Amino acid sequence: MAVNEPIDPRVRLAISQWPDDAPRGAVSTFCAEHGISRNSFYELRKRAKTDGPAAVLEPRTRRPKSSPSTLSDEVKTRAVAVRSALEVSGLDHGPISVYEKMRAMGLDEVPSTAALSRIFREAGVARVEPKKKPRSAWRRFVYPCPNACWQLDATGYVLTSGRTCVIFQLIDDHSRYAVASHVAWSETAEAAIAVVDKAIATHGVPQRLLTDNGSALNPSRRGYVGQLVAHVSALGIEAITGKPYKPTTQGKNERFHQTLFRYLDKQPLADTLAELQAQVDAFDHIYNTERPHQGLPGRITPLTAWEGTPKADPPRPTIDRPAYAQPVPKRYQFPRAQSPVDLPANTVIRTVGSIGNISLDSVSYRVDAQRAFQQVLVVSVDDKVIVTDLHGEVLIEHTRPAPGVKYVGNGRPRGPRLKNEKPSPMS
Repeated sequence: MAVNEPIDPRVRLAISQWPDDAPRGAVSTFCAEHGISRNSFYELRKRAKTDGPAAVLEPRTRRPKSSPSTLSDEVKTRAVAVRSALEVSGLDHGPISVYEKMRAMGLDEVPSTAALSRIFREAGVARVEPKKKPRSAWRRFVYPCPNACWQLDATGYVLTSGRTCVIFQLIDDHSRYAVASHVAWSETAEAAIAVVDKAIATHGVPQRLLTDNGSALNPSRRGYVGQLVAHVSALGIEAITGKPYKPTTQGKNERFHQTLFRYLDKQPLADTLAELQAQVDAFDHIYNTERPHQGLPGRITPLTAWEGTPKADPPRPTIDRPAYAQPVPKRYQFPRAQSPVDLPANTVIRTVGSIGNISLDSVSYRVDAQRAFQQVLVVSVDDKVIVTDLHGEVLIEHTRPAPGVKYVGNGRPRGPRLKNEKPSPMS
C-alpha cells in the first residue's frame, strides 16, 4: 500500500471487530498481509473503542484546524487588480512583476510568486504553459561590466497613416540599460550611426558593438565594410556579429523589442515620427528606472545595475588601422586596372593577386607574394613572357609553356629562406 493511500474499508471493518483475545502475533501478521503499520492498526482500534465502530470506516480529513498562511479573498482581489493595472499600462504583468509592484506599493500582505501564479490560474486570467522550460534550464552570458558591450537592433512599426518605420534600440549587455533609442523611416546606416552617436555622447564609448548581419549594421560577412562598422572602428570599438539566422545571440535586444511592443500597444497610435519618439523615450525611462528586470540578480532596475558596477575603460581610437582585415576581395578594394593608351601592342598591365600570381592566356605565372595587389607590365616577345614593374625592372622571364600547362612558378622556393649561420661540419 502506498504511503498516503487510504486504508481499505474492509480492513477498517476487520480492525473495528478485532477480538480482544486474539493470539499473540496476530496483529503483526494482519498488518503485514494488508500493508499497514502497527501504529495505524492501534490508532484505528483506539478510535473504535472511543467513538464506536462506525467512526473507523471513513478516513478523517487531513485538513489542519487552522491555516494562518491562507490568503483572504481581499488579498486575491487586490493581486488580480494590480495585474490588470500593469496589463493596461502595457508593462509586464506576470507573477514576478505583480509581486515586485505590490512590494513597491507598500502593501501589508504580499503573496509569494507561487501563490500569485495559483491565484491567477484560479481567476482564469493566466495562460497555462505546461511545456515551458523552467528558469533553472536557462543559460545566460553577460559581460562583466557596463560599456563592455552594447547590443543594437532595429524593429519595424506602423504609424496611423499605414506608413512603416523602424525603431533602433541600443542596450547595454551587462545592465540591460537602454542607452539610446532612435526612430527613423527605414533601417539605414545613417540612422544606425545616429543612435550610436547619441548614446556615446551621453554614456561614453563602449568596447564592443554587437549587431546582426544586416546591410545597414554590419555586412562584414558579405565581404565589404559597412558605414557603421567604419564609423565605430575609427573610435576603437570592436564591431561583432552573431551567426547568420541565429537571433538568439542578440536575445537580450530581441526580448527588449517584445517589452517595447507590449507598452506601445496600450498607447495611442502615433501619427508622426516625433510622437513615436516621445512614446519610446517615455518607455525607456520606465524601463530603466521603474521596472524591475527579471534577468538581473535580485530583480533590480537596469539603472541600479548600470550604476552599481564601474564602467569598462573606453577603447583607444585606431584611425590608421583598416576597419576590415585583409585580404579584402579585389572587386571591393582593387578595381581592374585600365591599360594606358601609349602601351605597345605586345604589352599589357596586370594586377598581382593576393598570393603573388598573374594570369595571361589562361596560364597563371608566379611573380612574388610580396608584390600582392601591385600593378606590373607583361611583355610578350615571340615565345618569351617577361614581367616587369612599372619602372621597367624585370621580375620574372619565362619561355611560353607547352599547351596544357596552367601554372608556371618563379623558380624560387615559397616562403623566406633561413640562413644557416653555423659553419658546415664538412667545411
